[in-house]
Amino acid sequence: MKDSTRPYTLGMTDPVSSVPEKLSHWGSTPILVRHEIDAAQVLAAVASPVAGATVLFIGTTRSLSDGVVTQRLEYEAYEPMAAKTLGSLRDAAIVRFGLIDCHVVHRLGLVKVGETSVAIATSAAHRREAFEATQWLMEQIKHEVPIWKCEQSADGSREWVHSGSVPMGFLPATPNESSPA
Repeated sequence: MKDSTRPYTLGMTDPVSSVPEKLSHWGSTPILVRHEIDAAQVLAAVASPVAGATVLFIGTTRSLSDGVVTQRLEYEAYEPMAAKTLGSLRDAAIVRFGLIDCHVVHRLGLVKVGETSVAIATSAAHRREAFEATQWLMEQIKHEVPIWKCEQSADGSREWVHSGSVPMGFLPATPNESSPA
């Protein structure tokens, strides 16, 4: 739950300190989940009567990636660091873009085609800030948060995307990988 003493900054010099507390059991803390993401709950987490714009980004698993048919994705994370980094990025977006609120949910584990992998909701006084913050957050998440994606194709092969940035020994072995002889 959000600290009711924390003022909201709307990109103005005077903070708005009388914004009513939102009725949401999720709050605005970024979270990692191993179940389907409810977009309506993510959107509700940033609702505010002073928001002139609310943006919801939903990243889904697609069936074709670089010409390869994808059956599903698997996300792994260094969870303590991922949660901390998501929180820092959320806070940075609020300050940088003058957001009223921001909520991020990222899925871990197996994610089927068509299911949501990540959801980002932002609210701001104006649409430009909400859109720009959402796009900025998604790019930062892809490059800074220790969450790794494994694409599993229809033929059973698996490939860790951007695995070069993964610390040695962190990724779990995959059934198709053979150990050196």
